[in-house]
Amino acid sequence: MIGIIPAAGAGLRIQPLGCSKELLPVGSRDVAGVERPKAVSEYLVERMIAAGARQICIVISAEKSDIVRYFAERDYAAEIFYAVQQRPRGLCDALFRAEPFVRPGEQVLIGLPDTIWFPENAFRTSVEQRQAVNLVLFPVENPSAFDAVLCDESGRVERVEVKQPNPGTNWIWGAVTASGRAFHSLRMLWESRHREDEYLGHLLNAYIAAGNPVHATPLGERYMDVGTMEGYRNAQDYLRARSRDTGEQQKSSAA
Repeated sequence: MIGIIPAAGAGLRIQPLGCSKELLPVGSRDVAGVERPKAVSEYLVERMIAAGARQICIVISAEKSDIVRYFAERDYAAEIFYAVQQRPRGLCDALFRAEPFVRPGEQVLIGLPDTIWFPENAFRTSVEQRQAVNLVLFPVENPSAFDAVLCDESGRVERVEVKQPNPGTNWIWGAVTASGRAFHSLRMLWESRHREDEYLGHLLNAYIAAGNPVHATPLGERYMDVGTMEGYRNAQDYLRARSRDTGEQQKSSAA
């Protein structure tokens, strides 16, 4: 199983920063018994590893060497390696930079490194659905800022509404699981369309129109986009409250 993390974007919505947006400190982690800041992208790495990923390809731009340094400081239960997107050409281009490393018979996990979502086991649950392409759905208050996903009663995707005003649902895709074969097919379709698709939602619509099934599973409880100041503040507040509630539950259990 391989995870693919597109981290080559400039993060213009939250600039200027002194680091790559994927390294924004949100919450904390324990390092040898000492509390340290935790980069937002580390939440996604942990979720991929928990689902069974043994390799994770992070797609970066040439100037994002700080991401390499950050993840080189610790040992992870997966091999983390990198591909480079030389110029910003959109999400699809970034994802398919990792395509040469994907074997047809393995599962592919895709997530966005400036987001934090719950439940933490959503990747694993999605993989267990055994669909060629499965979109992990999360409810949000502002679906027009994302890719809203319209499905039939069986969970089959009818279309993806990419950043459309007043979409027909508040459920958006926040992560994707796919078979290696389906991922290769998406790459070939993207090539046949002259690489014109910048957003994954547009490519998925073309994939569906070509007769390929795409499924979606509404697994999400909470989805936070940390790429804006409002989202960053909301994520900090939510994680603090979650940590406080967990601490109180542990005290009650010990009493």
